[in-house]
Amino acid sequence: MTISKIVGTLTAVAALTSLAAFAVTPTTKMPAKSSGVVSISLPGDLGFAFKPGPGSNLATSLCLSCHSEAYVAMQPPLNKTVWTAEIVKMRNAYGAKISDDQVAPLADYLTANYGTP
Repeated sequence: MTISKIVGTLTAVAALTSLAAFAVTPTTKMPAKSSGVVSISLPGDLGFAFKPGPGSNLATSLCLSCHSEAYVAMQPPLNKTVWTAEIVKMRNAYGAKISDDQVAPLADYLTANYGTP
């Protein structure tokens, strides 16, 4: 690599570093005295909703505490065995509040609406 290429590369890196520092510089200051209350607005779920049918209320009450409907709807079509394993994994590994008697009906709903037989 020639010296002119090295100098050019270093100049480009320095310029990008300056731009990156500028990009994270706050443009507004926080008030000196704050009420301690912060509010945020999250984007909507892009119109996705669980498909209506037997078990949709169960899916809404159990799955939406961690996932959006879009996340579930965008999964590949899984069979009942795999949906059941996913539900059990959510309960055992991630602490989802899904009781034993809710696993089968939830797997039935997800298989019928987002899976393959």
